[in-house]
Amino acid sequence: MQAPRFLDRTTPPKIVTLILLAGLSALTMNIFLPSLPGMAAYFGVPYGVMQQSVALYLALSAALQVVIGPISDRYGRRNVLIGSLILFLLATLGTLFAPNATVFLIFRMGQAVIASGMALSRAVVRDMVADAEAASMIGYVTMGMSLVPMIGPVIGGVLDDLYGWQANFALLLGLGIAVLALVWADLGETATLRNVSLRDQIRTYPTLFASRRFWGYTLSAAFASGCFFAYLGGAPYVGDKVFGLSSTHVGVLFALTAIGYAAGNFFAGRFSVRIGMNRMILIGCIVTSVGLAALALLTLAGLSGPTMFFGLTVFMGLGNGICLPNANAGMLSVRPDLAGTASGLGGAILIGGGAALAAFAGVLLGPSATEMPLILLMLASSLASVVAILFVIRRARQIGA
Repeated sequence: MQAPRFLDRTTPPKIVTLILLAGLSALTMNIFLPSLPGMAAYFGVPYGVMQQSVALYLALSAALQVVIGPISDRYGRRNVLIGSLILFLLATLGTLFAPNATVFLIFRMGQAVIASGMALSRAVVRDMVADAEAASMIGYVTMGMSLVPMIGPVIGGVLDDLYGWQANFALLLGLGIAVLALVWADLGETATLRNVSLRDQIRTYPTLFASRRFWGYTLSAAFASGCFFAYLGGAPYVGDKVFGLSSTHVGVLFALTAIGYAAGNFFAGRFSVRIGMNRMILIGCIVTSVGLAALALLTLAGLSGPTMFFGLTVFMGLGNGICLPNANAGMLSVRPDLAGTASGLGGAILIGGGAALAAFAGVLLGPSATEMPLILLMLASSLASVVAILFVIRRARQIGA
């Protein structure tokens, strides 16, 4: 494959393009989170209704990834990404002019098409390099990507306090236009196109479903990220209703988790080739579980507070940053010839589980709820990720992989 040349769409993309593409996908998920309580008041609906803008977005992202992967295997990563970005811009315009919560949620679900940026940036990396190197490169991509959502809630909280929640979506519109221009100019096709129908490609799913290692990697990633998605769904409520924080303050504290994630991505990029994918996944899952267990114990001991709650989520970010690049590379390594399909299917399972946990977090955090139900949900999800990767390690020893 040719070496990347910046702004040359006949060659593979530069890493900065993949970082910004995946970063826009992550930013769309979390920039408006500090605004959720204010949006509920603006539309005159309960917090639980507006919180569904997280769960529904994740659910549709999961559904789209089932078909985005196979379509990109056939029609190319470039064409699918450009089409997705155009649809994202139209949906973002719809959120800005929504007259009520129902219309807003419909267009919010439409924004989920940007999930192709996250899924296909991984597939592009796998097109370009081999297994261990892919885990390292995905780590660097997601490390850079994590810098965007690190400041996203901070900017979102400030914009909400100054101009209202609509300012967040106006910013997404402008950034979407810029990323579309960059993808058009820099991202050359990396997939080896196959002239088979979408139906035929979906028929390859049983091949992936039959692989115990694919399931192990996927479930490990799903449960590891599941605690983070539960956090996305519940932390704005905890910050506003339990601790009485402003939108700006909640946004600043959200950055702590992203700092941990960026550090974890650095370790993944630096050490994955040396230590190995499976051991890195296990290390990441254990770090997350230890951090959340400490948070649960300290909260039970009466030491709760915003500094304790948001501060210890640094370990969740650190663990996920180590685990997820390696788990994603593991999913794609099972059948490299089906990298796009595996990325889409694995991403669908991962995000679908996240949507369920985010919705469940909203159910748990009813009137007069404390932060404890959310902490226990996050801890249970993290412990399940440890079990899943231990299964993969055992299976790898059995088959000599």
